[in-house]
Amino acid sequence: MQLIDTHCHLYSKEFGSDIEAVLQRAEKEGVTAFYLPAIDSKCHPALLALEAAHPGKCIGMTGLHPTHVKADFELELEFVAQELGRRAWVALGEIGLDFYWDRSFEKEQYVAFHRQIEWALQYQIPIVIHSRESMQESIGVVREHQQGALRGIFHCFSGDAAAARAIVDLGFYLGIGGVLTYKNSGLADAIRDIPLEWLVLETDAPYLAPVPFRGKRNESSYLRYVAEKLAEVKGVSVEEIARVTTENAQKIFGNQV
Repeated sequence: MQLIDTHCHLYSKEFGSDIEAVLQRAEKEGVTAFYLPAIDSKCHPALLALEAAHPGKCIGMTGLHPTHVKADFELELEFVAQELGRRAWVALGEIGLDFYWDRSFEKEQYVAFHRQIEWALQYQIPIVIHSRESMQESIGVVREHQQGALRGIFHCFSGDAAAARAIVDLGFYLGIGGVLTYKNSGLADAIRDIPLEWLVLETDAPYLAPVPFRGKRNESSYLRYVAEKLAEVKGVSVEEIARVTTENAQKIFGNQV
């Protein structure tokens, strides 16, 4: 059984002491690829080092996370632009809007989101969207740009059934993680009628660990708990979940694994 973790921050300091063990545990559970979204310029050295240590397995993205859009956001965007010109990247991410922590740079978040979408279209790569407390606004931005070429994932999808349908209708996939296992999340109902062909699996490690590890450090080996819960929701085997979500990830990012 092959699984792909489409979104995990394994380069972060939370894994500084045991990353090799983390990767080995994940591989034992069938996880064959780990996609690493960027946050800002400061995270790139660690991200690139992990990617270099595990080529073809740990696969990086570049991008500016909305919570890191601050007064210096133009400098951060210039860094992203330089990275896009320096080498090929599988995706721009994670990008988007976040109105949960702080809205003081809301206008700048929109500027950064729009500009990075334009770059994704220019370089013909997918985007990975962060949309915390900004689901409808993020869908609206994508709708502005979608003329058939824009593609990607709404990472850590946590909206309702109407939002799920709107995203799929725009040609985007839903990233499903540990929240699916939370008793009162409502996520199972939101995605029950969404075809499996529009779903991918993710952990967002070290965040949002699934039950029975909720509240602890998340890691990619826990992806199977998400797969098992999704199999229950969809009424299919875990093997079917693994097969289809892996195919979906390969469609988005390219068949590298």
